[in-house]
Amino acid sequence: MRLAARRGSCQSGLKDAKCGSVRHIIALLIAVPAFAANPITEIKVDQAGYLSGSPKVAFVASKAAATGFTVRAAKDGKVAFSGKLTAPADDPDSGDRVQAADFTKLAKSGTFYLDVPGVGRSWDFSIGPDVYARAWYMTMRSFYGQRCGIAVDLGPEFPGYKHDACHLEAAYHASSGKNGRLLNLGGWHDAGDYGRYVVNSGISTGTLLWTWEMFGSRLQNVKLNLPESGNGTPDILNEIRWNLDWMLTMQDQDGGVWHKQTSEKFCGFIMPEADKLVSYIIGIGKEPYKSSCATGDFAAVMAIASRVYRPFNAAFAEKCLRAARQAFAWLETNPGVMFENSAGVSTGGYGDRNCGDEHLWAAAELGRTTGDEIYQRYFLEHYAEYRSSVRPAGPQSWANVANLALWTYALGRGKNAEALAAIRQDSAAAADQIAARTTANPYRISMTARDYIWGSNSVAANYGMQLLVANALQPNASYVEAALENLHYLLGRNTFSLSFVTQVGANPFRHPHHRPSGADNNPEPWPGLLSGGPNRGRQDPAMRKLPADLPPAKMYLDDQEAYSANEVAINWNAPLVFLLAGTLAAK
Repeated sequence: MRLAARRGSCQSGLKDAKCGSVRHIIALLIAVPAFAANPITEIKVDQAGYLSGSPKVAFVASKAAATGFTVRAAKDGKVAFSGKLTAPADDPDSGDRVQAADFTKLAKSGTFYLDVPGVGRSWDFSIGPDVYARAWYMTMRSFYGQRCGIAVDLGPEFPGYKHDACHLEAAYHASSGKNGRLLNLGGWHDAGDYGRYVVNSGISTGTLLWTWEMFGSRLQNVKLNLPESGNGTPDILNEIRWNLDWMLTMQDQDGGVWHKQTSEKFCGFIMPEADKLVSYIIGIGKEPYKSSCATGDFAAVMAIASRVYRPFNAAFAEKCLRAARQAFAWLETNPGVMFENSAGVSTGGYGDRNCGDEHLWAAAELGRTTGDEIYQRYFLEHYAEYRSSVRPAGPQSWANVANLALWTYALGRGKNAEALAAIRQDSAAAADQIAARTTANPYRISMTARDYIWGSNSVAANYGMQLLVANALQPNASYVEAALENLHYLLGRNTFSLSFVTQVGANPFRHPHHRPSGADNNPEPWPGLLSGGPNRGRQDPAMRKLPADLPPAKMYLDDQEAYSANEVAINWNAPLVFLLAGTLAAK
């Protein structure tokens, strides 16, 4: 703005006496603060910011030669810190040559930007003790935006972000073993579509319940502006209950749990209330109709819910515990019932070839909640088979929840000393390797080349969760720092200089594969949603248009049609909520 004003006063050019000499003009240009320039993607910062007492590093990936940098105040361009860039390091996963700008010593709170002479300036970022509070609020509140069966309105903070009540009727699909219609409202739309899936709800809801268990003191007074706000229950638990109540309707009278509730095919890009396809309870198409993986996930989640909600609603806690016990009993009789879509059903499968990890997780959570011998015995008889699930490459996912079983036993201080020691040892050994790999990576992230899969951003978030759990078991500052490095990646410090969370940061992605965002009239997508991220698999036509020889971290499009890279999902947001909660200041 200042540069434009200067130019406007000298319209007749350098020969005009009023404009002075060429030397004077150059002096004027040099005097103009760099904050007048537009941010560039060659400089990568966490666009939400950096915690005051934590390491603060940005990256520069530019063909221009650069040696130094300054951190300037956003309001006036004054220099707050100066430093030297590191020597370039080649990052094979992105193809970038990366230099680091370390300004850890800058502890002053405020809003800043990075200025790199010869390159340009960064997006603005903040430094402070609670810079991630807003991001946590938005990512957790995104679950309210995903609610099914109720009218949703994000209110005056986000005017126009609303939809009417949707999917108010349901029916039993022929594959469920029952027939007729039913009324079972609730739950969260799983992803960019309007289906609801017990398996994916399992890890998503379990992760959010763990967020409360581990960081509840930081969250108990945070208002999410929900319809239930002010009812005496913390808002994070109010939101989680919306999905728990739906999950409870997916349990049959014999204790087994149906796999999913969806239409037979995906609807078009329309608002949820406009989707008139029948919402079906879908099973496996033959006896016993329910699936073992869904039932195991359900039992684990309801066991956690029982202990979490007991201080706030004892009757609901008991209801969850009864449901968990019934599900586990069904699972004992039906341990290997796998799910596949029946003929004519083409919505998400969430099929899994091994439900033993879900069985173990159910036993571990029920054992932690009740202390009963039946659950303790099952866990101790089987945990050793799954010790390799706590590993340095490949964190938890909807299909692999065994490490959650191991960690909950250790976090709950299980009574078997040998098992406790083994889990703690495995967790620390894996975290040590992850932290070392993170430090060595030119972009300081935990990702390996193989981790750029469908939903790779959730892999980064789940590495962060794994590191924070390891820190809870055996405190180590390097684990917390490595977890934060993954958060920096997700919030803009990546090869694209793009915040992967809608409406968070100055340069967020804008075109998610998300039906409400694509169908409404709002200029920006629904807030707080995490993109799937780079995906070397390129499983959709839009992504296959990218050059096949791109490095894995560059395999990304901010395009609604690029569903294998730019869809959103509740199981991607959940570990990000957990990771962000771990950064919040204690209240």
